[in-house]
Amino acid sequence: MHDHRRLGRELDLFDTDPLMGAGLPYWLPDGAVVRHTLEEYVREAERAAGYRHVYSPVLGKRELYEISGHWDHYCDDMFPPMELGSEQVVMRPSLCPHHALIYRSRSHSYRELPLRLAELGGMYRSELSGVLGGLTRVRAIQLNDAHIFCTLDQAVGEARAALELIGRAHADLGIRAARYRLSLPGEGGKYVADPELWRRATALLRQVLAEAGVDHEEAEGEAAFYGPKIDVQIADPAGRESTLSTVQIDFHQPERFDLHYIGADGARHRPVMVHRSIIGSVERAVAHLIEEHGGAFPAWLAPVQLVVLPVADAQFADAEALCREAVARGLRAEVAGPERGSLGARIRAARLVPYQAVIGGREAESGEAAVRLRDGRRPGSLPVGDLLDRVAAGVAARGTVLWD
Repeated sequence: MHDHRRLGRELDLFDTDPLMGAGLPYWLPDGAVVRHTLEEYVREAERAAGYRHVYSPVLGKRELYEISGHWDHYCDDMFPPMELGSEQVVMRPSLCPHHALIYRSRSHSYRELPLRLAELGGMYRSELSGVLGGLTRVRAIQLNDAHIFCTLDQAVGEARAALELIGRAHADLGIRAARYRLSLPGEGGKYVADPELWRRATALLRQVLAEAGVDHEEAEGEAAFYGPKIDVQIADPAGRESTLSTVQIDFHQPERFDLHYIGADGARHRPVMVHRSIIGSVERAVAHLIEEHGGAFPAWLAPVQLVVLPVADAQFADAEALCREAVARGLRAEVAGPERGSLGARIRAARLVPYQAVIGGREAESGEAAVRLRDGRRPGSLPVGDLLDRVAAGVAARGTVLWD
């Protein structure tokens, strides 16, 4: 059983310090590589799916969250406001109010819709110290978030496309969903009091799930305060569930922010706001990937993708040359020379690296390298150029297959 808190520290991916505070981990160089690669993957997947990226501030005036409804329904999970002259500013608990303002800042025609805005942005939640742990529950969150502003007729198709995008990303990352959940409101004042809003949004999400052919369960008391959502649940090695990816249909915030577009009839119409997150928070996604793969990340995500192992000092120059060529091709590679111990010890130390290239006297003379894979296979010796072609192709495929 893999615990990301222990393994993440053993692999020098992340750590914490009391002076930074609980729930505020920092990323070490190898962990930063994983995070950056994951973020770039998400941005590229979103770009290819028609999203446009924005940046928005991590602070907002208290009035912003009063309009969005966060202040009435979510303030217990927000950090206290800070006095700034005659105003109060708040560290944002979510990105959706900012994206609503970005949409509102320009006029829109029905011809522009759907408008898909995405951001990998920071948000902050005042989690109690007793529930904090590793990367799964933190106070500073980097969220993969997006909001689609569309017509009512487009809402189901956009939500279904978001669900399909989530499925493709999970396949590339080697993530297995524990189950799909339709999260509905419960009793009490936590939720917006608008039965018609809930009925309409829930009916649309049920249609999305039906058209996608996704088996799911329904759970009361798990909705966002402003609307129902589809939650993609994951489970840790102990069987504890958490939510990773989400799709939501929201009628509440377009109303609160008075969002509109000009229809074909020349009149003003209210857009629907579809919220979606492919991988949820980067922190929780990396925590799950550490546990799912035991630190043996898919090759495209691994901190080091290729390690070059000269058998003796005489092959060190050849190993360095191979490493330089690999880096020039965009691979993350390093040399593990004899100064790090015996060849067997170095191979064991690099057990989580997807590809190992061993260069002995015979390989150096022939311009080849003996290939070893993380899964124990040994494809044999290959010319250096052919080896790098195969490794680069495996990484570029962005899947979980090392060698086919």
